[in-house]
Amino acid sequence: MTASDERPLIFAVDPDPDAIRRITGELQRYSADYRVVCGPSPEAALTQLEHMRDAGDRVAIVFAARGERGLRGEELLARVYDLHPYAKRGLLIPWGGWADEETADVIRQAMTLGHIDYYVLTPWTTPDELFHRLVSEFLQEWRRATEGRLELTVVAEPWSSRGYEIRNLLARTGVPHAFYSSDSDEARELLKTCGFQASNRPAVVLPDDTVLDDPSDEDLAEHGYKVSTQIDDPGEFDVVIVGAGPAGLAAAVYASSEGLRALVVDHASIGGQATSSARIRNYLGFQRGLTGRELATRAYQQAWIFGTEFLLMRSVSAMRVTDTGHVITIDDSEIEAKSLILAMGVAYRRLGVPSLEQLEGAGVFYGSSPSDAQQFTGGNVFIVGAANSAGQAASHLSRYAASVTLLCRGDAPRAMSQYLLDEVRAKENIEIRPSTQVVDGSGGTRLERLVLRDASGTTETVSADALFILIGAEPNTGWLPPEVARDDHGFVVTGGHMFETSVQGVFAIGDVRSGSVKRVASAVGEGSVVIQQVHRRLAELRESVRA
Repeated sequence: MTASDERPLIFAVDPDPDAIRRITGELQRYSADYRVVCGPSPEAALTQLEHMRDAGDRVAIVFAARGERGLRGEELLARVYDLHPYAKRGLLIPWGGWADEETADVIRQAMTLGHIDYYVLTPWTTPDELFHRLVSEFLQEWRRATEGRLELTVVAEPWSSRGYEIRNLLARTGVPHAFYSSDSDEARELLKTCGFQASNRPAVVLPDDTVLDDPSDEDLAEHGYKVSTQIDDPGEFDVVIVGAGPAGLAAAVYASSEGLRALVVDHASIGGQATSSARIRNYLGFQRGLTGRELATRAYQQAWIFGTEFLLMRSVSAMRVTDTGHVITIDDSEIEAKSLILAMGVAYRRLGVPSLEQLEGAGVFYGSSPSDAQQFTGGNVFIVGAANSAGQAASHLSRYAASVTLLCRGDAPRAMSQYLLDEVRAKENIEIRPSTQVVDGSGGTRLERLVLRDASGTTETVSADALFILIGAEPNTGWLPPEVARDDHGFVVTGGHMFETSVQGVFAIGDVRSGSVKRVASAVGEGSVVIQQVHRRLAELRESVRA
């Protein structure tokens, strides 16, 4: 290894000589792009990793077996985070090791504490493609988190409200992108290469070095990540799905896979509130968990393959019933549909603090994108919320921020899943403050201070670099006609045929439905089941035509 070798490192340690020999052999597959360092001693490995940190070396993956004495593998991996916070960490276990009760407890505890990303079966054959599959996943995740220029690059002032909106849109849509502060050397060099004069307006650099100067959301969709915001052939749809969150995407997959012509319309992008989830660990079939963004992107691609048409950046403003179905108004155009599925989801409730509304996008954020976290490295972050989305944001932000404070209006975050609450409570830099509200805030060009009030009425001013608001649920149902029944809170009432509303042929699923379970898996389930009711409605329409 030479001093000039800047390849990232893959590091592995296992006291078993046969195991480390097999691991070393398997990892040679990556030696063209990564330095592979393997050894038997956890203590020596820790010293090497410390030297690598001091030298500024980039460590992509650290694998460590538990061992039997001295520094155990799980202890080494727990310390790796402080040395190389972006490195992926895998606890090596032999085939069948999960059956050992002590090892199983160590794995579960390390996952809860965030000390490991997952356990890894020590290679036992050559080539061991199961081992390589996980290595490849680790490397892809590490690259996405650490690379400089990706498919798109956003150049903007760090606290630009519009710059934040662009980055948030790209993150929610699942578009890999990098961010350069407009006053950085990297930004100036990149824009100079593209022949573009830097300004105080946000810019987006495309893979071919084309620069979009302060693009609108529509321009970004059309030219940035190549998603159409117009329909080429409106015609008549079997079903129009309003909303591209998990419920709407699931409905699209099942509708199109069963031969229906389906259109999904969303005022923004895919994913809905689920894209705020930095890691969903209890979603069936994903043992390592997945981000809400990954789930939405996979679902979008799946629906697209089956033939679903998408219309993003467009809002549905009205609907009316006809003899053959429904007419939906989208901006200034109309589309005919035989059935309609309402899957608009909900929006986070506003805090209603005027001084903070003025700082939205400049330290005050509604919702949370995983891509936001790195800019608050070493900062003091506050989160208003007590459900899973708040817990997931707190856990993710704690990897970067010096402190994360979870502000709960009630006594405790009772709406949070137990596994997530255990994870949050285990983080040393996360504090849960019950019965506390944000009543004021201030700053110059960005948020600098918050005023908190506890149950006794006592107020406290604290230094704050960011405030993420993830509270409540305001259904996006204001555009619906009065014929569509809603409860006192604005959620759509269903009955009769399970998901059918008070208007025949109009169905409601997911968070927008009154009485629904506010979980991603529940929304996906409703999206898959509702299509059977759509089929029933379409059969009724065919019968009425024959009559």
